[in-house]
Amino acid sequence: MKIKNVLISQPKPAELEKSPYSEIIKKYCLNVDFHKFFKIEGLSSIDFRKENKVRLPDHTAVIFTSKHSVDNFFRLAAELRNDVPETMKYFCSSESTAYYLQKYIQYRKRKIFFSSQELHDLVDIIRKHKTEKYLFPCSAEHNNELSDMLDQHKISYSKAVMYRTVSEDMSFLDLAKYDLLVFFSPAGIRSLFRNFPEFKQGETAIGVFGQTTATAAREAGLSIMIEAPTPTAPSMAKAIEQFLSACSKIK
Repeated sequence: MKIKNVLISQPKPAELEKSPYSEIIKKYCLNVDFHKFFKIEGLSSIDFRKENKVRLPDHTAVIFTSKHSVDNFFRLAAELRNDVPETMKYFCSSESTAYYLQKYIQYRKRKIFFSSQELHDLVDIIRKHKTEKYLFPCSAEHNNELSDMLDQHKISYSKAVMYRTVSEDMSFLDLAKYDLLVFFSPAGIRSLFRNFPEFKQGETAIGVFGQTTATAAREAGLSIMIEAPTPTAPSMAKAIEQFLSACSKIK
């Protein structure tokens, strides 16, 4: 399989030459386009009240699984005029999400916990603080993996939908010219078929990042050729490089 034109469903890096994709673009003479397939829209305070039966002040801890959940939690707290107490505890699914809290709070003065990228590690940390009243801000399109784990361990929490993903208009793209399409979330897969309902994969290679993205792709009938993260390819750029290297050895 010859890969020449690649579509990455993410915004173009601010400094492409310093990104992980720079090396493989040069090494394999690729033409790479970057286009995000969806956008995040936060719920208004009015819609939040309509869709959720929770009160932010009733909770002593918050579970964050993304920077979007952080942004929308603090945005809605301000719009609803709910002061976030200094005693609030924060449980984050990754170190980067935890450090992102510095945008809103004094990091060193708060109780912040974070795990590796594995959700079961996060749940293990949460289980050590079972007496907390947890709030779980999430997207309208979230999957139930984390909430199922919390239910399994009888953790008391409230789920609060604070934002939603909306497909961008990608009809200007000519998908036929791409040899490889790369997706990073189920929302990207949904947007693909909303924009191109007649899309047929054919010989187009599909790359996905994350288990939930892989599941969404397979449920949509797509055949995955590149998948990350793996022990040998923790990033999508590395996974693509390994795939291209393998292809170059096939004569």
